[in-house]
Amino acid sequence: MDMPDPALSASAAGSFRRIRTHAWLRSGGPGGLLALLLLLCAGFSIALPDRFPTWQTVESILLQVPELGLLALAMLLPLISGGINLAIIASTNMAALAMAWVLTGGLGDFGGQVGLAIAVAMLLGGLLCLVVGVLSGWLVANMQAHPILVTLGTMSLVNGVCVWLTRGKPIAGFPEEFQMIGSLAFFGIPLPFWIFMGASVLLAIYLGRTRYGLAVYMLGSNLEATRYCGVNTRHVLIGVYTLSTLLCWIAAILMMARFNSASAGYAQSYLLVTVLAAVLGGVDPFGGFGKVSGLFVALLVLQVISSGVNLLGVNAQLTQAMWGATMVGVMAVRYLAERRREQRAPAPDTAPAD
Repeated sequence: MDMPDPALSASAAGSFRRIRTHAWLRSGGPGGLLALLLLLCAGFSIALPDRFPTWQTVESILLQVPELGLLALAMLLPLISGGINLAIIASTNMAALAMAWVLTGGLGDFGGQVGLAIAVAMLLGGLLCLVVGVLSGWLVANMQAHPILVTLGTMSLVNGVCVWLTRGKPIAGFPEEFQMIGSLAFFGIPLPFWIFMGASVLLAIYLGRTRYGLAVYMLGSNLEATRYCGVNTRHVLIGVYTLSTLLCWIAAILMMARFNSASAGYAQSYLLVTVLAAVLGGVDPFGGFGKVSGLFVALLVLQVISSGVNLLGVNAQLTQAMWGATMVGVMAVRYLAERRREQRAPAPDTAPAD
């Protein structure tokens, strides 16, 4: 590849930052979602004054958000780059089953050293996710196939192997030391939520403060223009899908610690919800725009709806209907706000220049 022109790269990066910031401000950022979150909390508090505005409800929300949140972060990265990763659930279950196999004696009892068994299990799960991520990224970057097709194939391959090896049965019964990951709390906040918060902050710094993060946004905006700016787009794409799959590994650890089991069929309904959360949080499904902060608030909105509907005793299927209605409503508000801005904008001066 030819060496990039530093002036061209700097100019393109600066222009893109301005475009990205302008688009984010025009979409309203997370402010509108924060208002919606407060409105939902107020509504459920009025409807359920003795049950919703309690610390138990807050703790329940904070305990349920991390798993979906980490999977949504895993979906966020490919979406911003202009792709998608349909294999996040399959990768999560694969890592969980591999770690469960080690923890239940698949490689022996390690001389009764539980800490060593947990370390080996986590290492195996991380390595498998690393392999799947690198493979997916390499195929997307070099085969010139659409990410939907690549990750659909990866998803089918991983799912098939997992079901074949386990015969579709769950693996359960992990050491108490491992289960403590899902039950510990610091300052009243569950450990899984702290882990999710840490992953969110690190990913936000990666996307917003590093040249590789900027390259991810540039890929989603215009792949060819990014390549002409001297960015090694193949390396960036491999990094995107590798990091996405490693986030699935962390999600697998939290799911195992919470449920004390692993299966090839867990969390299948989360796949579309991760896309819903990302788009609701301001991510452009065509790539190039979106922030972790918007996704974070969107996840809280979805979980508050789920918890409120559950406390009301309504059919659980209504939760997904309300999620969809929220998505449609937010998109409609954004569209109307954009139309209003365009109507208020001054007409361009079309007079011929001297």
